[in-house]
Amino acid sequence: MSRRVKKPLRPAGDRPKGARPYRGSQAERPPHRTGGKAPPRHPVAAPRAPKPFVAEPEKVVVEPPPLPTKVQTVVVTADENNMRVDRFLEARFPGLSFSHIQRIVRKGELRVNGKRADSKDRIEEGQSIRIPPLKLDTPKAAGQLSEAGAKTLQALKDMILFEDADVMVLNKPAGLAVQGGSGITRNVDDMLEVMRDAKGQKPRLVHRLDKETAGCLLIAKTRFAATAMTGSFRHRSARKIYWALVAGVPKPKQGRISTYLAKEESEDDTIMRIAKHGDEGASHAVTYYAVVETSAQKLAWVSLKPVTGRTHQLRAHMAHIDHAIIGDPKYFNKENWDLPGGLQNRLHLLARRIVIPHPRGGFIDASAPLPPHMLQSWNLLGLEADRFDPIENAPEE
Repeated sequence: MSRRVKKPLRPAGDRPKGARPYRGSQAERPPHRTGGKAPPRHPVAAPRAPKPFVAEPEKVVVEPPPLPTKVQTVVVTADENNMRVDRFLEARFPGLSFSHIQRIVRKGELRVNGKRADSKDRIEEGQSIRIPPLKLDTPKAAGQLSEAGAKTLQALKDMILFEDADVMVLNKPAGLAVQGGSGITRNVDDMLEVMRDAKGQKPRLVHRLDKETAGCLLIAKTRFAATAMTGSFRHRSARKIYWALVAGVPKPKQGRISTYLAKEESEDDTIMRIAKHGDEGASHAVTYYAVVETSAQKLAWVSLKPVTGRTHQLRAHMAHIDHAIIGDPKYFNKENWDLPGGLQNRLHLLARRIVIPHPRGGFIDASAPLPPHMLQSWNLLGLEADRFDPIENAPEE
């Protein structure tokens, strides 16, 4: 298996002959901005050229302090404002498993300003959080993998796009959940149990993908890497590119979608709705998009660059501009719209590429191939997967 760091993103001045620069416009303003002049067009910004990653095995790095063994109270910082309770615990204590976090929250052992909290509650700067004693899951002795465990380990190895001593990038298949939940019997977080090392450290999720979204999933193999890369996501220094097949052709062909999103929950489902500034639970969300290629003006291959990382952001945003992603069971809202023959009615969304600072210097740059159902669609529609991707030159903010 080839494990290498790919070349940096193409600088704006190094486009193939005939390739158009990103000329996006605002597809939507934040709802609270009314009246006045239209905002200026965002200038074309060449991406920061990441230097090639060179491993530094001799570098001594101080590991984060051990998990607390006594009850402690911490204060929410400005960087942690509006984080979910479970994300807060993962960021503060990367060694914790998802199941352990859910357990202490469910039992009421974690308190926010003296009150019980749900794992999905959002915290605010200045709040006091009571944290109970924490511990890592007990490590399994080496060489004790069952037959099922050995198969799971091989399945994970088959997904690897990039790996070194600190980091893995997996090519998550569509249909595989990242974490457990109601009705989910198999997920990446549980699968990673078979990769615990001699010290009991289990590889940790750094971000998430929806169950039906395929592509690049970043995994930290050490607490040090988890802390560093979680910080990169929080400070938006991680750059992600997604590919989608959508209904119709967006106009303009390159643009910026800027809205507020809020979670709307029912007994059967949870979706993100377009909200107004100031609505309870509303968060600002920004996405750049660019049409790469079209098929008979009925379908478009769109490249997407999310600036923020809200739940279902890309899916909700594309539905909002009336170009929902093909096969999306939650947000596809086109009436009397027939799926072209031969295309599978599955979510056509791929986490195509991720570029993020490596915890020990340089950058990780990994790309995932089209999953089978999207590759079938690309072939049927005559789309060329190796075309120049104009989203690479979109602004970073």
